Amino acid sequence: MKRDKIIKKTNTVMAIGAAALAAYALLLRPWHLRWGATSAESDERLPADDLVPHPKNEATHAITIDAPVEDVWPWLVQVGQTRAGFYSYTWLENLMGCHMQNADRIVPEWQSMKKGDPVWLDPKAPPLSVIIFEPYRAIVLGKSPDHQGTYGVANTGGTWGFFLKRVDDKTTRLLARNRWDRKPGLLNWLGSYVLLEPAHFVMERKMLLSITNRAECAAQVTSTTR
Repeated sequence: MKRDKIIKKTNTVMAIGAAALAAYALLLRPWHLRWGATSAESDERLPADDLVPHPKNEATHAITIDAPVEDVWPWLVQVGQTRAGFYSYTWLENLMGCHMQNADRIVPEWQSMKKGDPVWLDPKAPPLSVIIFEPYRAIVLGKSPDHQGTYGVANTGGTWGFFLKRVDDKTTRLLARNRWDRKPGLLNWLGSYVLLEPAHFVMERKMLLSITNRAECAAQVTSTTR
């Protein structure tokens, strides 16, 4: 009798788990992988897509900002753990040991960036590299193959890009796209599918919302001082 109860409970747990996974796969995952983005934006070819031609994972997020491109760009160009941070959940980043501080102002010393520059996410992990830099249009980061200052793209295992599109003189679309590969195996698949993708969405959504808030506030100040 006791064994039958254990089997029944196990089957119930497995059924609930399977239902939850199915709901996530069919409803939640498609939503968060394309949060804010139109179908056209999600399907659009963007710079650096060819560096990871067949990604195991891809996400395109987007947001409309009531500010001109010129007021959005300065917030993007100063990202980095050693610079302005990533405007996300600082307490979560620091819980993971990132020692992050997110700036709420434009810092002139951080307004310089060029192709090949390292961009740190964590002080103990190898930095990403700027692999595409188009002022007021695009910044794409890629994996650095080593920790010694070699920031080529030959071994790029993933890209993280930010793209600005001018809607009109007062409105900007900000797109963020991730494309990355993963090692084979069930555990790697589960880790990416169940942990990495949702965690990335939560942090990047907050980043886009924070940039929007900062840029719109800056645009309002600019308009009132003209």
